[in-house]
Amino acid sequence: MNRLGHETSPYLLQHAENPVEWYPWGEEALARAREEDKPILLSVGYAACHWCHVMAHESFEDEATAALMNERFVNVKVDREERPDVDGIYMDAVVAMTGHGGWPLTVFLTPGGEPFLGGTYFPPEPRHGLPSFRDVLMAVSQLYRERPEEVTRRTDVLLDALRASAASKASSEPLTESLLLQAVRRLSELHDPEWGGFGRAPKFPPASALELLLRRGELEPAIRTLDAMAAGGMYDLVGGGFHRYSVDERWLVPHFEKMLYDNALLVSAYLHAWLVTRTELYREVVEETVEYLLRDLRLDSGAFASSQDADTEGVEGLTYSWAPGEGAPEELFEPFEDGRFVLRGELDAETRARLLEIRSQRAQPGLDDKAIASWNGLALAALAEAGRRLGRDDWLSAARELGAFLLGPLSDGRGRLYRSIRDGRTSGAGFLDDYANVAHGLYELHVATGELRWLEESRRVALLAVELFADEERGGFFLASAEGEQLVARKKDLFDHPVPSGNSMLAYVLLRLGRIYGDDELERRAVGVLRLLGESLGRGPTEFAWSLNALDLYLSTPREIAVVGPADSEVARAALERYDPNAVVAFGPAEGVPLLEGKDYVDAKPAVYVCERFACRAPVTEASELVEPAR
Repeated sequence: MNRLGHETSPYLLQHAENPVEWYPWGEEALARAREEDKPILLSVGYAACHWCHVMAHESFEDEATAALMNERFVNVKVDREERPDVDGIYMDAVVAMTGHGGWPLTVFLTPGGEPFLGGTYFPPEPRHGLPSFRDVLMAVSQLYRERPEEVTRRTDVLLDALRASAASKASSEPLTESLLLQAVRRLSELHDPEWGGFGRAPKFPPASALELLLRRGELEPAIRTLDAMAAGGMYDLVGGGFHRYSVDERWLVPHFEKMLYDNALLVSAYLHAWLVTRTELYREVVEETVEYLLRDLRLDSGAFASSQDADTEGVEGLTYSWAPGEGAPEELFEPFEDGRFVLRGELDAETRARLLEIRSQRAQPGLDDKAIASWNGLALAALAEAGRRLGRDDWLSAARELGAFLLGPLSDGRGRLYRSIRDGRTSGAGFLDDYANVAHGLYELHVATGELRWLEESRRVALLAVELFADEERGGFFLASAEGEQLVARKKDLFDHPVPSGNSMLAYVLLRLGRIYGDDELERRAVGVLRLLGESLGRGPTEFAWSLNALDLYLSTPREIAVVGPADSEVARAALERYDPNAVVAFGPAEGVPLLEGKDYVDAKPAVYVCERFACRAPVTEASELVEPAR
């Protein structure tokens, strides 16, 4: 067993028996590299990554390749999900060098951690225009030993580029409605009118872009995409939930891993689509996907696991695909590979239950059972709102338990978040996206339950994020705190793919909290994020979709709903029934929350106060009086 045997990450533990002398990221590896003047081979991946498994089997389990790695390099393994800061910096470096990125990520560093060469997957022998991994190892080793001036030149260029990216200045141009109009036009240009989605294959679920279209009332491309994704293939008709992406334009043949973050974001997108269109299919997708999360990803702690593998027993899609004679309706078969098929079409409840029982008897894909704060924050938001909207008290109970877990085992004694936890062992300090997404989830839990503690905790976590991550000079927020380990550059993550960036989500949260608490400073911080993007917002709607949702909120007329009384009161349910994404909500009575100041029960009845910029109308105590359409 190598040094990975004592790690918490299931991905790192997968490599603990490799003949490669792997180190986890840390000072021990860097010190050895300095002492022996060896380059570092950094390999980054994650447990559900199919091509990570392929490269591991082909190269890292091969004795001859491992011997070459051990002789000439200090070898470091990183789980990108535990260390998004390490992954982000070196992914940016590889993209700068090669024009593309992905996992497994393979980067060669100096003993000081400066990158000088890299790529992604390398095969064991030359193919598809790629050199063999062993040839790469030999060439890099030779370059490092024989041409140090070239290595220095490369590192200087890359580090300048990495540091310049984080130092970009805010735009001075006004943030206007025209950016939103331009973004929607661009999405229409990118939209596939036949199969939905934006751009060509492979197609990833564009949850944040769908949210933007729904809140802007641009329904045709949203509906086309929602319908196509739900038809089967990338969507698991039998067990519910979505696979990672589709390799084809039809959303038919998936890459079979299932990620917590995709399913959390898509629960919210389909829920909002149901609210807008009342299409029953969308409600069914929400119900089936939440059932999947609770059945297959929920841990005993009440948190959710990170992912399920694409592979079962080394074969991609083995658990999820079907062959003739295995009990699935063959009229729904669509070809996959090796004589197996995926299902597309409609399954009645009885058939679905029967096939799920058959499938449960098969070998199951591996589960990455670490709980990541960031992704659990997204799951909390989805579970809380879906439980509220669909009247599922059992989902709300699960959401409360998850909220308590995030504020308990996933927080330290000072109330700061850890990144992840597994078997009671935490992986290290939380990052920007952990704080932003947890604050988002806690706010939605407050709206769902009416319980004040969740709103107070949402604000506390958001303010802590500002304290830990803010760039006071240029605006926006760094991915990692200045209190933690300092890498060769500090990164600002601004891209909303595949999940909302920590910057865009925190901006969204701060705008909501700013309106509830009447805090202009929170709004200023949020606007600082949007100004970093400037005109890129209109030009890049798929890259910055959640920032565009935040911009839509920022430009909307402030609309606040103060509810005094329980969340399940008739008047409260009526006030919050509509899809009104730019309204903010707070439940009282409570002191210390400006939106709720001076507001109480009316004649001992629960009351709703509808306000704009803290100017409130007369309180309403009867559901029938809430007739104003949503904006």
